[in-house]
Amino acid sequence: MSVAAFPPPRLVDPFGRPITYLRVSVTDRCDFRCVYCMSEDMHFLPKKDLLSLEELDRVCSAFVARGTRKIRITGGEPLVRRDIMKLFRSLSRHLASGALNELTLTTNGSQLALRAGAADCGVRRVNVSLDTLDPAKFRQVTRWGDLSKVLAGVDAAQAAGLKIKINAVALAGFNDDEFERLVEWAHGRAADITFIEVMPLGEIDGQRVDQYLPLSAVKTQLARRFTLEDVDETTGGPARYMRVAQSGGRVGFITPLTHNFCESCNRVRLTCTGTLFMCLGREDAADLRAPLRATCDDTALHAAIEAAVARKPKGHDFVIDRSTSLPAVARHMSVTGG
Repeated sequence: MSVAAFPPPRLVDPFGRPITYLRVSVTDRCDFRCVYCMSEDMHFLPKKDLLSLEELDRVCSAFVARGTRKIRITGGEPLVRRDIMKLFRSLSRHLASGALNELTLTTNGSQLALRAGAADCGVRRVNVSLDTLDPAKFRQVTRWGDLSKVLAGVDAAQAAGLKIKINAVALAGFNDDEFERLVEWAHGRAADITFIEVMPLGEIDGQRVDQYLPLSAVKTQLARRFTLEDVDETTGGPARYMRVAQSGGRVGFITPLTHNFCESCNRVRLTCTGTLFMCLGREDAADLRAPLRATCDDTALHAAIEAAVARKPKGHDFVIDRSTSLPAVARHMSVTGG
């Protein structure tokens, strides 16, 4: 591919927000069927529609050249993608050069015991999705999951030197009696924990209005047990953090519905098929696969990226409404990247 004589300009959206964070879905497939994320009977993309690992690397590298400082690998479940460690190893060259600050991973933890070697490929932090510490409830919410495998994966990752953060979706009537326990468990392992409001993406079996719990209620519940202190800290994503005085650990809150985080959005999302979504809560997207495959020269790819970022909206309009059974956005989270 061609290399420009001068570095291309950094990406800035129409509202003056620099694009420094790329989330990359490497597969829409997952070995769980979480009830708030997927239907049990999912139809996944044929492998021929997916970008190859080399193509994923090329797009990521184009973004790094335009000022992206953080890349998060997601899915589906990214660790079920064949040879995914090759992508980590390849992208780690941008860490070595100083062009990239961080290469991270979000996983359900099912394959983490087998893939803790990601620590040797430049990954230093891993987000593990874990909504309950009750094995029966874990099986219920994931449909197919085995909690013991996830906990073993967390052990293996920490033993390998990976820093762990726990992500827990707050679900009314399901895990609302476990929030304090989850915080204590995470902080007891020197891990941060972030609570997330359920997002209205994709049709599921059931109603999200019955699952939805505003994080203001979660924060109120935690404040009865812990002393929560405001902190001016960030990991570069949408979470707003507080510190628990009793443990010294952090609790994050991601609130796409009760208080959206759009004003400081620095993110775009690449799907495993090469579609770029400028906003998680909007349907507008750009095709990067066509210019990527049209030529080995990156000129058209950069032009497509520039045009896409120029359309990035100011914010999303997520809402969960009992009057309609339709999701706010038709695509499932596993397609866009969790």
